[in-house]
Amino acid sequence: MTRPTPEAIRLVFLGTPEFAVPSLERLAREPDFRIVLVVTQPDRPAGRGRELRPPAVKRAALALGLPVVQPASLRDLAIPERIVAVSPHVGVVVAYGELVPKRLLDLPSHGFLNVHPSLLPKYRGASPIQAAILNGDPITGVTIIRLTPSLDAGPIVRQVSVPIREDDTAGTLSERLALVAAEMLPETIRDWIAGRIVPIPQDERAATYTRPLGKEDGRIDWSNSSEAIARAVRAFQPWPSAWTTLAGKVVKILKVHSIELDVSLPPGCMVPLRSILAVATGTGGLALDVVQPEGKRPMSGIDWWRGLRVDPGVCFDERANDRPSAPGSLPVDAA
Repeated sequence: MTRPTPEAIRLVFLGTPEFAVPSLERLAREPDFRIVLVVTQPDRPAGRGRELRPPAVKRAALALGLPVVQPASLRDLAIPERIVAVSPHVGVVVAYGELVPKRLLDLPSHGFLNVHPSLLPKYRGASPIQAAILNGDPITGVTIIRLTPSLDAGPIVRQVSVPIREDDTAGTLSERLALVAAEMLPETIRDWIAGRIVPIPQDERAATYTRPLGKEDGRIDWSNSSEAIARAVRAFQPWPSAWTTLAGKVVKILKVHSIELDVSLPPGCMVPLRSILAVATGTGGLALDVVQPEGKRPMSGIDWWRGLRVDPGVCFDERANDRPSAPGSLPVDAA
């Protein structure tokens, strides 16, 4: 007698940016999983032409032949019907970009699991990767939680630590964490469905929060220490980029390293030293390795300086005093 084939685990996947793509692709490859619906954000205008572009998850889902819906909001009254119609065992949320309403949470028979790129309860919210780099943390990680109505507050289902490298940017760290999440998800889902996981409540006393980033967050305050500015350059790469202005024009600072600066200059003032361009900070100095002047391609700091034809000691424009605080409930560590 042949044994009946076990029923595939039916998944609804919610995700939007590139960070979610490795998880979607990995789950789609698992023979005992069936992704019955992909929910992602609507196409958005992008680029100079402001043409509509699909989110990364939509592109990946269509390439995999998966059904996709793009509601303007998860509060769309049609979404519960779509989810109920496909009878999912579990929902998986990876960087969707909107809170999942309470009325959706119990529609899958085993609820929703959510992937978050931090060691919860630290750095709940929208920018945990940037916050970890800004604060000089040596490690971060990926946490999978049972989704609840409160922001990133559900009980922990599984958690893995990931070291932060000295040269990590938000971009490179995000790529590594996305791969870790993709590796974690299949076995976690199987164990969750089988009842082999007892979720652990988060310690609310240890919870911290981050907020969405805006362009103004990237503006450099040269009165900060060189170490703090160097972390900000890495944390805000690739977006919103660390930036400053010279004669009213934006200059993106893409790569720096700390140096000893023997000359006495006010913070934000520059001087060429042999093959590097140095800038004074509140404590110490920085070498501007790679910069991108407004309207131009990235170039070395010293090549940019040579093209300026200005005297040593010229200073970046004084920063505005109303710059928003860094994205965390705790202040950025002062190095």
